[in-house]
Amino acid sequence: MKKTFLMITILGFVSLCSGCKSDIPIFDETRAFAYLVRQCDFGPRNPGSDGYYACLEYIKTELDQSADEIILQDFSYQEQRNNNKYELQNVIARFNPNADFQTVISAHWDTRPWADQDKNQGNKKSPILGANDGASGVAVLLELAKVLSENPPNIGVNLVFFDGEDMGIPGENNTYCQGSQYFAKNLPIPKPNEAINLDMVGDKQLVIPIERYSLEYHPKLVRYLWDRARDMGLDAFTGRVDYAIYDDHVPLYEMAGIPAIDIIDFKYPNSYANFWHTQQDIPENCSKESLEQVGKLMLDYIYNREGQNWGND
Repeated sequence: MKKTFLMITILGFVSLCSGCKSDIPIFDETRAFAYLVRQCDFGPRNPGSDGYYACLEYIKTELDQSADEIILQDFSYQEQRNNNKYELQNVIARFNPNADFQTVISAHWDTRPWADQDKNQGNKKSPILGANDGASGVAVLLELAKVLSENPPNIGVNLVFFDGEDMGIPGENNTYCQGSQYFAKNLPIPKPNEAINLDMVGDKQLVIPIERYSLEYHPKLVRYLWDRARDMGLDAFTGRVDYAIYDDHVPLYEMAGIPAIDIIDFKYPNSYANFWHTQQDIPENCSKESLEQVGKLMLDYIYNREGQNWGND
């Protein structure tokens, strides 16, 4: 994804949750972290690599055991750094596909082919492992799939695994987020009511401010989720409005008109060091507790969303 930093503001929240349930299924953070580690066991998952193909089959095998319906969305992309052409694939796992209300929860499953932010010059041309930037969002989605298969939701849930997110050239936004761009231009499902994208949610020092485009695209969902996070004691979620990120939520909104938000901790691990797009993006710098905070909030959202009448404006 492409980063853009803007001024920081603080939002106060008034509860929007009407009749929220307390008997929400449990998010198993240990199993979720095992999903993260398993992806990394395949090695880097940059398109065309052995790890890429092994992980794709792994994701599809896991989803075959849980989803009501699976859609495979194939597309091609010629990346502009080395002019290589790749055959890519989005994976969509659908739960309760006939429900009137449909949401998307997404993450990208590919990893960056180059560690271009690494301080070591010898590492810059090598692919990253992508424990946080890649595997963490997928790990949460795979655990959500397990829970949804055992506890069918009242709303329609589409878990979307985007390909080709991280092959971009810095400064050229359109070269990032290829999977979500293709999805948005060629919707393989009826247009969803809203979408939540998860990215870089495994950081041991997890801090999730409000991403600025999200506040513009779907302010009521932002306020609802951060309010619920506060009520649930999920202290990684702050009321601070921070950076604007060109991530997979942007094509969903701008190309398909889907109100969409991004849950992301871009400062990995913090404001004083950087593991993003480096060889330090490894499981040891992630934690199951971080996955748990995001996963618990997503389950609360899924099983309470039906009763909320605040809309998507």
